[in-house]
Amino acid sequence: MRITRWNPIAPVLYPNMEDMLQGFPGMMSNNFSPALDVYEKDNTIIVETPLPGIDPNRVQISIENDVLSIEGSMEKKSEVDEKDYYRKEVQSGSFHRAVALPSSVDGDKAEASYADGVLKITVPKATAAQKKTIKVNTK
Repeated sequence: MRITRWNPIAPVLYPNMEDMLQGFPGMMSNNFSPALDVYEKDNTIIVETPLPGIDPNRVQISIENDVLSIEGSMEKKSEVDEKDYYRKEVQSGSFHRAVALPSSVDGDKAEASYADGVLKITVPKATAAQKKTIKVNTK
């Protein structure tokens, strides 16, 4: 897994850096990093990530030691065949995201769904990680 240091100022200083480097072979990789939303609801952890145009069958999800990993790839093909010219473009790329979940989870009961270009993963918290209120007995 590749670790990339996040620099919050880079997009401000170099907003069109990707566009500028796109024309140089080998300068830009075909990897991308989708955003993740991680939140808790009741006794579950929910992770959502937008993956528009990606075939959900090309996405692998795993949970190990309370770390969720999402990997996948995409390929877009575009073909134009008009009177005097022919053009065929293929775009492809892959991604890998790993995130430590905020509490212990029961990975065996995880579920994933894909709708409207958004991958949603629901993982129940482990029994030991669920909040338990203890009443104090007085004598």
